[in-house]
Amino acid sequence: MFRLKVKDYFSAAHFLRNYGGLCENLHGHNWKVELIVEGSQLNEADLLIDFKVLKKILKEVLDELDHILINDHPYFFNVNPSSERLAEFIFKKAQEKLKKHPNIKVKEVRVYETENSCAIYFE
Repeated sequence: MFRLKVKDYFSAAHFLRNYGGLCENLHGHNWKVELIVEGSQLNEADLLIDFKVLKKILKEVLDELDHILINDHPYFFNVNPSSERLAEFIFKKAQEKLKKHPNIKVKEVRVYETENSCAIYFE
């Protein structure tokens, strides 16, 4: 098996419902996101997938979240925009975009709210 990881960043605002603390107030983060994929078959160039392609996929997903109030995104109407749910959202969107590459699966997504705190989603 082979694994690749790319990372990117986005900035957005959110507030947590039913939190019972300061994070119920509107606030923002500069999130760092790591996308980790895996597969067992390399292509004719001995690559799992070109990093350039993988970075583009992650950027397309993050562009949907960048500089918005995440609570206003349709996915988060009834789901709290926590780092955990953001990781799940990014995982599913990236997996959908990777359907063109059937030998590659998303292994996990890490969403860092701060340098020292991240949520990880995997299936």
